[in-house]
Amino acid sequence: MITLYHCMSARSFRPLWALEELGLSYKLNMLPFPPRVHARQYLDINPIGTVPALVIDDILMTESAAICQYLAKRFGPTALEIDPEEPDYAKYLNWLHYGEATLTFPQTLILRYGQFEEPQRRLPQVVEDYSRWFLGRLKAISSALEGREYLCQNRFTIADISVGYALMLAEFIGLGDRFPENVMLYWQRLQSRESFTKAWLAIAREVLGQTVQTFLDSNDAGRDGAFCTIALLTPPQAIFCSYDFVLCYIPCIYVLFLC
Repeated sequence: MITLYHCMSARSFRPLWALEELGLSYKLNMLPFPPRVHARQYLDINPIGTVPALVIDDILMTESAAICQYLAKRFGPTALEIDPEEPDYAKYLNWLHYGEATLTFPQTLILRYGQFEEPQRRLPQVVEDYSRWFLGRLKAISSALEGREYLCQNRFTIADISVGYALMLAEFIGLGDRFPENVMLYWQRLQSRESFTKAWLAIAREVLGQTVQTFLDSNDAGRDGAFCTIALLTPPQAIFCSYDFVLCYIPCIYVLFLC
């Protein structure tokens, strides 16, 4: 059994997306954010309290890009990975880690000093500086996409999952309208994949699967952020915001959560 521990909008979306792309069976455990504060029992699974945590055959993995690489290799062969004999192998490895090390890191600072800290500790200059820093790093993606739909070997791979999550997070925090045109088109292609939709539906099922009482009993009715800031639209698009109400849309079903 594969078990994935996930927080809404966190890096754990990468392995969730990969699991759906590979068509694997798994158990999804949704946690309040940050779990090290609001789900202390999770420290028994992952002592540093971060997500993702993927448990498979008594093996624990906690790095989102590494988990994707592991899943593609272990449950391959699959077109999601690129072999060393293929021309774009080096690019594949580079983009796989670029998505986390180069693109996601500055966004953690934007989130922390723009939204998560107490108002008196927020730093607008840090938010602006690292927003520009992130957007500047999109130039490399824009260049790489010239004449191709995906980053490597002109096919969808876990490198696209790694970078795609960073674009998703950027859209959540309000940077999506500043993407270069071909990066925006690329992001739209990624969102149109069936596996992307299935990953969001898996999250919705896990949240909706709670009874009303267990939802209300969990960490101040979800005010910690476990079930905040998601809207599922058609075509699938997620919106990160600080509203007091959250609307989850699944075709023909509207559910309103009080956060």
